[in-house]
Amino acid sequence: MKSINIGKGKISNASEISLGCMRINALTIPEANKLINTALEAGINFFDHADIYGGGKCEEIFSEAIDMKPSIREKFIIQSKCGIREGYYDFSKEHILNSVDKSLRRLKTDYLDVLLLHRPDALMEPEEVAEAFDVLSSSGKVKYFGVSNQNPMQIELLNKYLNKKIIINQLQFGIMHTGMIDAGINVNMTNTSSVDHDGSILDYCRLNDITIQPWSPFQYGFFEGVFLDNNKFPELNKKINEIAENKGVTNTTIAVAWLLRHPAKMQPIVGTTNIKRLKEICKASEIELTRQEWYEIYRAAGNKLP
Repeated sequence: MKSINIGKGKISNASEISLGCMRINALTIPEANKLINTALEAGINFFDHADIYGGGKCEEIFSEAIDMKPSIREKFIIQSKCGIREGYYDFSKEHILNSVDKSLRRLKTDYLDVLLLHRPDALMEPEEVAEAFDVLSSSGKVKYFGVSNQNPMQIELLNKYLNKKIIINQLQFGIMHTGMIDAGINVNMTNTSSVDHDGSILDYCRLNDITIQPWSPFQYGFFEGVFLDNNKFPELNKKINEIAENKGVTNTTIAVAWLLRHPAKMQPIVGTTNIKRLKEICKASEIELTRQEWYEIYRAAGNKLP
């Protein structure tokens, strides 16, 4: 597994693929142990959580499955998220601090490597967020901070007040969810693809050393289903399968390799609990698509080049 540096080297040697733990509450402890150890053996050392995953159960299962203790903790880069509550978002100082304390108890650890704010809170007071982050940083409970699903101006507003700047932005991105690439390709056009919905977030993150973590990379739409082996997308699957066969890997491997080929050095978050599929995903770190192959897949997904 290749590694990347996050936040201009603030986190070094992070695996270029991260295992998302949103669904591990569906596993038994032995099954979760096998999944996590398979990830470690394949070179994954970065694990993504959130306080809402399984109502907190996912964090509990994770720590129990690996028998969390200091010698074990050193093997992992652990990220969690907070801010989503039932029916609303909450970036208040009180909620951030309480959420982190609860995550730490569930994970049986003294610190998070990264804390992300999970979806924008329209009522955010950046000064209050900064106060919470300062408390978490000075106490050693959180090393670094990031956001999820935020645009450049939202990040700029936060960074104005933060002592430790944002180093990660988690965004939906994959072969069938390419808005932040489409707008860049169709600059100065009047077609639908030219519409910039994200404020040039891809370029902004690259300019500011913010690592993009693509979530749900196998989904089309907003959790409408996976595009691989889906008869709704015959041309795309034909092209992916053709390239996969030529390289001696699976279509799953190629779908992740497509993300890794982008020079932004993104870190995909993959949420599979299937051991076989996880191994196929990790194989993507060994595959590099040519520029032509990357564009062939992009076009097969229904995108037209101007």
